[in-house]
Amino acid sequence: MSYLGTAVEPAAIDAAISDFFAERRAEAASLGEDFAATVGELENYVLRGGKRVRPTFAWLGWIGAGGDPDDPVAPAVLRACAGFELLHASGLIHDDIIDASRTRRGHPAAHVVFAERHRMRRFSGDPGAFGAGAAILVGDLALVWSDVMVRASGLPADAQTRLGPVWSAVRYEVMYGQLLDLISQASDEEGVDAALLVDQYKTASYTVERPLQFGAAIAGADAGLVDAYRAFGADIGIAFQLRDDLLGVFGDPAVTGKPSGDDLREGKRTVLLATALKRADACDPRAAAFLRATIGTDLTGDDLARARAVLTDVGAVQHIEREIERRADQAVAVLEASSATGFAKQQLAALATKATQRAH
Repeated sequence: MSYLGTAVEPAAIDAAISDFFAERRAEAASLGEDFAATVGELENYVLRGGKRVRPTFAWLGWIGAGGDPDDPVAPAVLRACAGFELLHASGLIHDDIIDASRTRRGHPAAHVVFAERHRMRRFSGDPGAFGAGAAILVGDLALVWSDVMVRASGLPADAQTRLGPVWSAVRYEVMYGQLLDLISQASDEEGVDAALLVDQYKTASYTVERPLQFGAAIAGADAGLVDAYRAFGADIGIAFQLRDDLLGVFGDPAVTGKPSGDDLREGKRTVLLATALKRADACDPRAAAFLRATIGTDLTGDDLARARAVLTDVGAVQHIEREIERRADQAVAVLEASSATGFAKQQLAALATKATQRAH
């Protein structure tokens, strides 16, 4: 196993995931060539790209609560933490179907890959319907296997007992977030508070807050540290999503792996959009009307340029940048005052900066 000091390297997380899939291959092969190939696509999807943010936060939650990478239990901790990547893959696969996104991380989305497999294999029926159905089921499989990876990680029974409520919470909270997001988009919800609620459940909980608590539970951390982790995680997780909102409109497709402006075309009810509408209503009703008329449509290049200009001119972009900075500073202050180990504080502060100032 490869570590950098006590910060686990992404390669070690990938190795744990690869080992898990290797254990599944014989069973998949016994169910037929096409089934095995479909499971193989899931493995490729999980291992192709991604920043391993969630397992890293979980690992550092454990380290910060006194976990020792030289302890014999460390490989089991890593396997459990790596389970977050399968949970994450499940959410991404389903999200791309819901949003009708064609790409993910610079590659075709899962439902697009499965539709193309349908065409290549000359299956009967509609390739698009098959692609969506296969991706839904593979996403479900990733969710189930995330639980298998955690439960079969080799953690001691007492750690599994402490972990149970946290692991349950992270899985149902991300589903709450997905459903809230879907309802907000369909109902044309425009409130900032509603958008923040989606961010809390869909991103902050399972990206930072719960992974840290997950690691803390394995180590048997005290309530004070858990509270600090959760406060840090809530702020950094929301700041992470606010940065994602900006990238969804202004990001470089060559860097983000997704078409620029997709969030606007999909009509995502982000905090950025809610802020812009509120400000435009107050200072530029014509700009507000333009946003309402074009968001959720197939924007032309000119429409996208004008929407970006509105978001900037009404001060929404600047407001979101300030909010990201405020939350990041607040989170680091809570972390510094906590009982986490010095190394964990250093690494978590660096991750907070990386997560909130990233370009992809």
